[in-house]
Amino acid sequence: MHLKMKLTYILFFFITFKILSAQEWETPLIDGYGEIKYFKDAAEQPDPSLEYNLIFDIKDIKEKNGVNKGLWSVARLLNMFSVANVSNDKISVILAIHGEATHVVLSDEKHKNQFEKPNPNLNLLKQLKESGVKLYVCSQATAARNISNKDLNPYVIPALSAMSVLSNYQIKGYSLMP
Repeated sequence: MHLKMKLTYILFFFITFKILSAQEWETPLIDGYGEIKYFKDAAEQPDPSLEYNLIFDIKDIKEKNGVNKGLWSVARLLNMFSVANVSNDKISVILAIHGEATHVVLSDEKHKNQFEKPNPNLNLLKQLKESGVKLYVCSQATAARNISNKDLNPYVIPALSAMSVLSNYQIKGYSLMP
């Protein structure tokens, strides 16, 4: 057998092995959202001994896998912390929802009336809240969009403004996540 042919076979088997042994995407904590692949040997892992006080500015309308991309990113973070064994008591996550993203806070009924479809973010919001995430919605943004408190889903808390949430928590030492 020629050397070139042997190298081709070796390369074929190496690639096949890599494909077959490739790690699957998983959602260990927030079921169905924020898919991750965990690489145990990767540098800069979440540190289980640290306390994570994080705030997210959820303002964009962009979607990922059918839900708000900002919410999806929070799910990914929680999934990564989960596989890295960071306990829930070491994680405090705050969301300031406003701007174009305000519609994610609508109840299913109000979302159907306004967009002719159920709110695709409700299950994700429910799981985030159940995982200890505090979900604040800007009352300035809801007022500007004629959304009343009765139009909100049960997982969000009306705040005076996203600016007050963002500034208050950053002054308290929370890190603003991109």
